Amino acid sequence: MAKEIERKFLVDEKIFKPSGDGEFIAQGYLSSTPERVVRVRIKNDRGYLTIKGKNEGISRSEFEYEIPKSDAEELLKICEPSIIIKRRYIVDVDESKFEVDIFEGDNAGLIVAEIELKSEDEKFSKPLWLRNEVSFDKRYYNSNLSKFPYKLWKK
Repeated sequence: MAKEIERKFLVDEKIFKPSGDGEFIAQGYLSSTPERVVRVRIKNDRGYLTIKGKNEGISRSEFEYEIPKSDAEELLKICEPSIIIKRRYIVDVDESKFEVDIFEGDNAGLIVAEIELKSEDEKFSKPLWLRNEVSFDKRYYNSNLSKFPYKLWKK
């Protein structure tokens, strides 16, 4: 079984400066319950179907399969409202890789960095542009951002 161990942080947009165009991502959810998430994603010119199990702390099971982009486009049409649009930047920090997502559309203004770990207690360097950890704040799960977009939050 594949396992995802991930920590998530807010990003200081005044310090973080993306390099290049990033990777275009459009994703939607066929199912988004606490027990399981079934996600459809288009990343640049490829399609993916991902199934994630229930979170246990910062860990959960994850299975991802590449599918034809045309299938992903059709599946996005039957997803729960609404589709997440973002640009992803991969940032190397020492021995680690951070995925920094700059959201667009209904979630514009939100920038989140994720790091995948080999174990829950793995140590890693934190760049200056990382802010508060939001790993346990369900509002920042992409599946929840599709239902309750950032633009609707009271700030």
